[in-house]
Amino acid sequence: MTAVRILFASCLCLLLGMPLAHAQEPAEVPAPLPLDELRTFAEVLERIRTAYVEPVDDATLLENAIRGMLEGLDPHSAYLEPEAFRGLQDSTSGQFGGLGIEVGQEDGFIKVISPIDDTPAARAGIEAGDLIIKIDDQPVKGMSIMDAVEKMRGEVGTSIRLTLVRGTGSPFEVELNRAVIKVASVRSEMLEDGYGYIRVTQFQNNSGDEVRRALNSLAEGKELKGLVLDLRNNPGGVLQSAVEVADAFLDDGLIVYTKGRLPNSELRFNATSNNPGRDIPLVVLINGGSASAAEIVAGALQDQERAVIMGTDSFGKGSVQTVLPLNNDRALKLTTALYYTPDGRSIQAQGIEPDIRVERARLTQDVEERGLREADLAGHLDNGNGIEEQSGVVGEAAERPQDSDYQLNQALILLKGLNITRAKK
Repeated sequence: MTAVRILFASCLCLLLGMPLAHAQEPAEVPAPLPLDELRTFAEVLERIRTAYVEPVDDATLLENAIRGMLEGLDPHSAYLEPEAFRGLQDSTSGQFGGLGIEVGQEDGFIKVISPIDDTPAARAGIEAGDLIIKIDDQPVKGMSIMDAVEKMRGEVGTSIRLTLVRGTGSPFEVELNRAVIKVASVRSEMLEDGYGYIRVTQFQNNSGDEVRRALNSLAEGKELKGLVLDLRNNPGGVLQSAVEVADAFLDDGLIVYTKGRLPNSELRFNATSNNPGRDIPLVVLINGGSASAAEIVAGALQDQERAVIMGTDSFGKGSVQTVLPLNNDRALKLTTALYYTPDGRSIQAQGIEPDIRVERARLTQDVEERGLREADLAGHLDNGNGIEEQSGVVGEAAERPQDSDYQLNQALILLKGLNITRAKK
């Protein structure tokens, strides 16, 4: 019965929170230990050790038990072994290996929360909401999310085959080559004269500073009449970075608050006066791949009536995960709090609803021949206004992002309308 006594000691430590040395104890008095369940647990361990068809070492059994405890809580809590822990640290710093998709779990399958821009997954056409049902022909039904992620990671340049289902369609396969994923979390450009665009692909440690630099660069030497902040397919990331991005557009007021059982999980984040976004008209684009930190930004700007939210409903991940390092190069990724928008909304499993719903579509240009105009006729009279007449022959212009992206096109049209309205006041 030595193993049983060892198991009891391990279970007591876990249930009393002893390995979580970096977390504060819950404020409430802990319930008595469930001794009957602990005896059952110890008996199961002993039966497996003595009766299972192949010998299994105690360390493996205990790690499986820990992993099962975490996976049984919610889709985002997990036990991180050394490689997974390092991978998580790499992803928040902006460089990691793999396919470039943020995933969750749904009905036993692996669900794509969002593909990351300019990665193998995005280039292969994988979309938010796709279900991964096989990895290299191995069914993922019942596979833990951490095991699935480990299978998708691998040596750079090696290939992997995913079988996916989109909506009610038939399964389809994509083959991808693993790559070093270098995520540039913020990029920006001018859509038209006076109208800027900032895309945040993921909230990394430095995303707040990058957004401020992008704002200053877009406004340098010119009047910024409007801005599109694109959070589509942004799977989230670092909470503090989301607060900093929202703060770049707010003068004061609450951005987000969190509530949980640990005393240090109840936090409030308020805007400061350091606001490079000033009162520039702002449209925020979201979709079903906008999750977590992206929803914090959209919810704060919506509740504070600072921006118009456009697109489709966001993902609905309203929980906060804390990484709690253990003393053996492992860690727990544990859901410790829920976050709430300034108006007290929890978007958990509901998402942010846009102010203006615009479904995804692709614009195509009408290529019909243009009819003749007066300026095309030989010997036509000058207009006398000193303005050069425009012939019907038009050179081919470079394609702009808004020319094929319907949601972005509608955001730009709305910004122009807001500017006209402001000018008339």
